[in-house]
Amino acid sequence: MIDLSNLAPNPGAKKKAKRVGRGDTTAGKGTKGQKARSGGAKPRWFEGGQMPLYRRLPKRGFKNPFRKEYQVVNLDRLNALFDEGAEVDREALRVKGLIKKADKPVKILARGEINKPLTVKVDAVSASAKEKIEAAGGKVLLLAAPKEEKGDSES
Repeated sequence: MIDLSNLAPNPGAKKKAKRVGRGDTTAGKGTKGQKARSGGAKPRWFEGGQMPLYRRLPKRGFKNPFRKEYQVVNLDRLNALFDEGAEVDREALRVKGLIKKADKPVKILARGEINKPLTVKVDAVSASAKEKIEAAGGKVLLLAAPKEEKGDSES
């Protein structure tokens, strides 16, 4: 019969912890080899000196570091969410939930129709979107982007 006086863990369930670095010459690391050395831990992608996968795979394409990433808004969304004569700028678009950040540039595209005169102040507008806004009686004002200075243009 089992009671508190004769309870014990299963055989093999309790194991003595390995004592590391207590005067043993190898400090519990076995003998020699890369893993026994100081700093011998290698990252998960390390392949033992074999040419690693990320260097074996071919590189494709080109990523332009100067690309300007626009937040895009279409005309049908402006028509649905703004009242007649409203001023549409980054802050107004952010408040209505059409863009996420008011500090990133915004571009208006021409999907859908617009039948309200709106004043649109954004960084970029497609040509067909500009035509549709102006045909509805609205105005498009482009925000001036800072001009890039050329290094040795006047020497």
